[in-house]
Amino acid sequence: MYQKIILASGSPRRRELFTRLGINFQYTTSATKEEFNENEPIEQQVMKVAAMKAYDVARIYDEAFIVAADTIVYCENRILGKPRDVKDAQDMLNFLSGKMHEVITGVVVINKNHNIHEQFYDKTEVYFKKLNKEMINWYIDSEEPMDKAGAYAIQGKGSLFVEKIIGNYDTVVGLPVGKLLEVFAKLGIRPYGGFHEI
Repeated sequence: MYQKIILASGSPRRRELFTRLGINFQYTTSATKEEFNENEPIEQQVMKVAAMKAYDVARIYDEAFIVAADTIVYCENRILGKPRDVKDAQDMLNFLSGKMHEVITGVVVINKNHNIHEQFYDKTEVYFKKLNKEMINWYIDSEEPMDKAGAYAIQGKGSLFVEKIIGNYDTVVGLPVGKLLEVFAKLGIRPYGGFHEI
C-alpha cells in the first residue's frame, strides 16, 4: 500500500506534533472554510470540517493518505472559534475566565485511491483560572491568541491561564497523535521519517 502522508493543515502546532514523533510527512493547506451549525452534535461537526479539509486536498493528491483535523473550544453550549479581532478575543477570554470548557478535535484520515475513510474525535476538559483585565490585555498584546480557537494557545503563553486539564494535552494543541497512530497501525501505515512542504 502506498504510504505517502500529507497533513492537510496550515497549523504549525500540528506540524510540530508530527515532527516530534518523527512522522514522515508532507504538508499543505486546505481552502475549506470552517462553518459550524450549533444544531448538530459538536463531535460530528469537527469531524465533518476535518473531512472537508481532507477531501479538498485529496482532489490533487488522491494517491496519498491525507490527515486533516479541526479543533474547537466549547463552553456553555457556545462554540468558540478563532477570534475575528481584538475585541472578539477579549470577549472570549472574559467568557472563559474561571470556567471549565471542552476542547474537541476531530481527525480524518482518507485515501481516495484505496477508498479509505477513518475518523475519530477526542475531547479534553480545560479549567481556566479567574482572569483579570490586565492579564487579558497583556496576552492579547502578544498577538498569540489571534489565530487560535478560543483565543488561547495552551502550548504558549496561554498556559498561564490554565489551572488544570482532564484528558489529552495534544487534543488541546490540535491533534491527538496517540489515537492517530492507532489508526495508522490499523491501516498498516509506517509513518516514520521526516517532512517537507509541498
